[in-house]
Amino acid sequence: MTTQVSQPASPIAGPIERAINARKDKKLTTGTLGLIGLVVVLGAWQIAASAGWVDASFASSPVGAVRALVHMIGTGELWPPLLSTLESVAYGMIITVVVGIPLGLLIGRSNTLYGLTEPLVSIMYSVPFVVFLPIIIFWFGIGAEARLVIVVWSAIFPLLINVIAGARNVDRHYLQVATVFCAPRLLTLRSVTFPATLPFVLAGVRQAVGRALVGAIVAELFMGNAGLGYVVQTETSGFKMDDAMAAIVVIAVLAIVLTRSVAWIERRFTFWSSSV
Repeated sequence: MTTQVSQPASPIAGPIERAINARKDKKLTTGTLGLIGLVVVLGAWQIAASAGWVDASFASSPVGAVRALVHMIGTGELWPPLLSTLESVAYGMIITVVVGIPLGLLIGRSNTLYGLTEPLVSIMYSVPFVVFLPIIIFWFGIGAEARLVIVVWSAIFPLLINVIAGARNVDRHYLQVATVFCAPRLLTLRSVTFPATLPFVLAGVRQAVGRALVGAIVAELFMGNAGLGYVVQTETSGFKMDDAMAAIVVIAVLAIVLTRSVAWIERRFTFWSSSV
């Protein structure tokens, strides 16, 4: 007859499970409250439009926007402007990431570069990029190049600020190990500074992708001949408020999808860090 001896439970298993469950419960509660708030706002908007408290010809309504959106999807009118906006955001983010991350690492690890650029970066981030539209139009015209400049301009400074902050807060022990092994400066940036800064980098990318979408929509509103922003501008000018609101709904959904996707990547690859 054999006696089975049960293994003692790990002393940390209970707290970890409780923390995971608490986090899941918090997400569920937050998501439920957010959904309830959205339903309340849309319901109040629909009631106001149906009761005639607001003129649906100028304010649209949730039902009218959904009908217009279904029509745009069914006829295929939605896809060309959506792809145009996504193309602008994609190209702008590629340039932003390729330029912003290395530049932020260099500035963050160089006291001289940081001192020279910190006031400029702070000013450019604080001043709304919309005020530079006349200058950008004067320099680049109103074509695709100008729209791309606006997207990059609006996205790169949030990324730069986060990468610089991360590079300046790298654990000094990591850098000491690199110094002991006589690692070259570029190797230290690539193999030590960048991995240690990854939480800040992804947080900056999450902010940058939202700003890039805003920049693309603003550019299409003022100087575009395609894209969701151009659809909003043209439909509003023609008092087709349902179609304009349908395009705004697509923009909102696109913004949520882009930012939540980057946030998922951020959680997936920086779960080990509590820096951000």
